[in-house]
Amino acid sequence: MGLLYLLALLVSITGMVVLDRRFTLFFFRDARRASIVLVAGLVFFVGWDLAGIGLGIFFRGETSFMTGLQLAPELPVEEIFFLTLLCYLAMNLFGFLTRASAGQAGRGTRREAVRS
Repeated sequence: MGLLYLLALLVSITGMVVLDRRFTLFFFRDARRASIVLVAGLVFFVGWDLAGIGLGIFFRGETSFMTGLQLAPELPVEEIFFLTLLCYLAMNLFGFLTRASAGQAGRGTRREAVRS
C-alpha cells in the first residue's frame, strides 16, 4: 500500500503526457521551451515548500499510502511528482486555452470576411 499515492501520481502524469501528445499542447509543441518552464516551476515550488517547511508551516502527513521516503525532513519523494503533475497540468491548460482563444479569434475574422 505504500506505493499507492506515488502510483496514482505516475498514472496522472502519464495522462498529462497522453493529452499533450494527442492535442500538441505544450511539450509536443516545443520541447525545449516546455522543459525550461517545467524545471523553473519545479524549482520555484520546491523552494516554496522548503521555505514553508523551514518556517514550520508545512508538515509531512502520515499515511500508509505513501512510501515513507523523504528527500529532506518533512519533504516526501511524492511531493516532487505532485509538483511535476501540478506544473504539467498548468502547462497543458495554458496550451489548451491559448489554442482555444486563437481558434475563436480565427473564426471571428473568417466570419467578418464572409459577411463582406
